Amino acid sequence: MSFSLAEKADTIVALATPQGVGAIAVIRLSGQEAIHICNAIFYGKDLTNQQSHTIHFGTIRDEERIIDEVLVSLFIAPKSFTKENVVEISTHGSSYIVNQVIKLLIRHGARPAKPGEFTQRAFLNGQFDLAQAEAVADLIHSDSETSHQAAIHQMRGGFSGEIAKLRTELIHFASMIELELDFGEEDVEFASRSDLRVLVEKLMRVVEELISSFDLGNVIKNGVPTVIAGKPNAGKSTLLNALLNEEKAIVSEIAGTTRDFIEDEINIGGVIFRFIDTAGLRETTDVIESIGVSRTQEKMKTASLILYLFDLGDTDMEEINRDILKLEALGVPFLKVANKIDKADPVFVKALKAKHPDTIFISAGKKENLDLLKDRILELVNLDQFRTGNTIVTNIRHYDSLIKTRQSLLDVLEGLDNQISNDFMAMDIRRSLHYLGEITGEITTDDLLANIFSKFCIGK
Repeated sequence: MSFSLAEKADTIVALATPQGVGAIAVIRLSGQEAIHICNAIFYGKDLTNQQSHTIHFGTIRDEERIIDEVLVSLFIAPKSFTKENVVEISTHGSSYIVNQVIKLLIRHGARPAKPGEFTQRAFLNGQFDLAQAEAVADLIHSDSETSHQAAIHQMRGGFSGEIAKLRTELIHFASMIELELDFGEEDVEFASRSDLRVLVEKLMRVVEELISSFDLGNVIKNGVPTVIAGKPNAGKSTLLNALLNEEKAIVSEIAGTTRDFIEDEINIGGVIFRFIDTAGLRETTDVIESIGVSRTQEKMKTASLILYLFDLGDTDMEEINRDILKLEALGVPFLKVANKIDKADPVFVKALKAKHPDTIFISAGKKENLDLLKDRILELVNLDQFRTGNTIVTNIRHYDSLIKTRQSLLDVLEGLDNQISNDFMAMDIRRSLHYLGEITGEITTDDLLANIFSKFCIGK
């Protein structure tokens, strides 16, 4: 999705609230002619003579036919989201009314907005940088406290500020080295190589921290894939139902009831966990069940956390030890969860606590110790870095650009070690600046912008 100069000068219109019937709907216009176009169908005050950030009551009419009573909000350039003239019309939430009003506005000179076009105009008009624009979409889709906080931090320029500092310092050295190229025959040095090394090493540390934060950022944004694994009838489906507080999974005394996996999201402490109730881990001759067991093993390999659940009344110590060794070999964090504590042999429980003191004892059926389980789950996610206000990378595009930036900075350090010529040194620094600029939008292409903003909803 790219825009011609003519399209950028258009006045655009779209429904800013969700489709469907509701109490109200908000129709948004943006562009130089937004106020005049709305004024042509609005009966009330003359909108062209009103102040910015004011709201006006009146009716929308198609000639003499009244379509609806509305409130019209005015935001006069540059004091608006897009830095253009913006009008927001609040109508009753009938889809018929919305369609009639939008058709009228189009007849009077507006055109339908493309996905993300309002936010793209805000970016192109300098309201915020590209990383902040992407945070608008993340904010809209945030469904937990942590994802909301991460999006707010980025939208308010937290991440962009970090990147801007890096670029500013590096630009200074780049300009000095470029200047040296102009005086190549005079053997002058405007940029101290030792100072450049100190700077690049400092930038490397910051870039490494941002890169390493992506695992946490991905968890915050997309949720923690958590597999509930164990033998058939260990109580996996019962535990999933207890955590969800609903009968999501089928619970049966028949072993192997869960043939595939069941997935749902649970908010624990402001973090979304994508819990996956899998088929049981056991040897089986049932063809369908064996497929489910195979898929369980694949899910475990790609999980961020595994809840190893076992039935205290149906599992001996040797089997538990054998399963734990297999889980340790996967390299995925896991919790040992002993189920059906209400039916367990006290002697076996005592022995298990001595052998595996980190085991969590629960009763999924009676919902005992589930809060303790949730606390231990949160501990493994480790949100300390996020809660201390550190910048967290949540966007895969930013992560990719940071990886490329790191390689370019490594090339600069290698060039310093090998005392390469200024022109090659300048190329490596320019590449680093290019990749950092991709994040915030100093460096963009139409294809990049099209890819980013096409994923937005139409009214945003």
